[in-house]
Amino acid sequence: MSPFYKLSIFLAALLLARASYAQQEPTPAPQAFTLEQCIEYAVTNSVAAQNAILDQQIASAKVRETVGLGLPQVSGNVSLQHNEQLRRFFGRYTTAPGSFSFFPVTPGANDGDILAAQSPFQLKSSGDAGININQLIFSGSYLVGLQASNAYKDLSFKTANQTREQIIQQVTKAYYSVLISRERAKLFDNNLARVDSLLKNTIALNKNGFAESIDVDRIRVTYNNLKAEREKFLKLNNLSFDLLKFQMNYPLDQPIEVIGKIEDVKVEADLKNYQEGWDYKLRPDYKVLEANQRLQKLNIKNQYAGALPTISASANLGYFTQSNDISGLFSTNTSIPDAGALGPDKWYNYSQFGVSMNIPIFSGFQRHYKIQQEKLTLRKVENGFKSLKQGVDLETKQAATNFENALTSLASQKENMDLASNVARITKVKYEQGVGSNLEVVDAENSLRTAQTNYYSALFDAMIAKVDLDKAYGRLITTTNSESK
Repeated sequence: MSPFYKLSIFLAALLLARASYAQQEPTPAPQAFTLEQCIEYAVTNSVAAQNAILDQQIASAKVRETVGLGLPQVSGNVSLQHNEQLRRFFGRYTTAPGSFSFFPVTPGANDGDILAAQSPFQLKSSGDAGININQLIFSGSYLVGLQASNAYKDLSFKTANQTREQIIQQVTKAYYSVLISRERAKLFDNNLARVDSLLKNTIALNKNGFAESIDVDRIRVTYNNLKAEREKFLKLNNLSFDLLKFQMNYPLDQPIEVIGKIEDVKVEADLKNYQEGWDYKLRPDYKVLEANQRLQKLNIKNQYAGALPTISASANLGYFTQSNDISGLFSTNTSIPDAGALGPDKWYNYSQFGVSMNIPIFSGFQRHYKIQQEKLTLRKVENGFKSLKQGVDLETKQAATNFENALTSLASQKENMDLASNVARITKVKYEQGVGSNLEVVDAENSLRTAQTNYYSALFDAMIAKVDLDKAYGRLITTTNSESK
């Protein structure tokens, strides 16, 4: 057997072993979540929540950036410059007694002539290394900017709270949809088992001559329809889980399990308790609008502050030198005594300190019209309060009305389901005792399933109406927090 053949067999065996191991690897167990855990997961992992956290971090960094404007601003600079052809100096030549001429005796020059010459004190190469320090002492815009940066940070937190409310509303509705679907799946199983039992009893009665074959066929049609409806419902039920995963930003390909019962969901609520002590400030969107109003007022204040003087201090420290060439900037000329004479190959320090005050006098009415624009924008924000209050009033009324109607419908459908269940039970007993017809049994079963579907539909509507009611009155976050404790 050749080595290549042995290697091929070894690789094939290895691949088969890995494939077998992969097939035997157990499927990961589904992660179980209560409603509070679903909300907590969504608040931490949803894209909207993550962006809200990033906005908070950006706002915090903005505050520190604004604070940094009032701290010393220090910058360093180093420059080397070589002038291959120096600039010339221009002047009027004169030889008058007692007057000084920059130009030496120039052959052919007359008094009053304009001459151009290079300065004997100017060298071709120069170097400069220094530090600039600026410190803001007073600025009205800076003080307003500190207030605005904190207001912006407050806005980011209130916006994050509004985002949290939206996440809670969406996740709660998706969670309730899963609970309703799970209960309806149990109903399908119970109804299917009951009709299956009825079908078997009817078949037995038919064999003994106590029931006709048409009775068997009629119940079998009911059984087949119910079985087909159950299969379709189970497929749709998976979509409710996918919707919950989507709202939580949970991986769609990972299994998930929901913990909770329909009985644990509190649908009832006292509307008077909601309406007493009600304030628009309980709404997160109202708080966001208040934060925007504060920012806009600070914008106006900042425009007024721009008319105040700005005072700052500065210092400039460094070393400077000149030489005939670049290399001479970095050498030391020891032939010149250090007695105050300018050493062309040595670096000499310099320093400058000062205080400046900038006083705005006239800006061509620009500041005036900027203030007018900001004031008009503030009026738009204030109009937003009127619009928001009207919208909230309408939303609370609609939510209260929908909630009351949902409770009324739920009570009615609950009674109908109980009656239909009792009718189906009695009809089945009468049929088995031979005093009822098979058609009555089928009609009773169909009525029961319809009543059950209507009841759970009404129950889901009531649960959703309760969520919308809490959201309308600004109690969704507090209600969720209290239920999670």
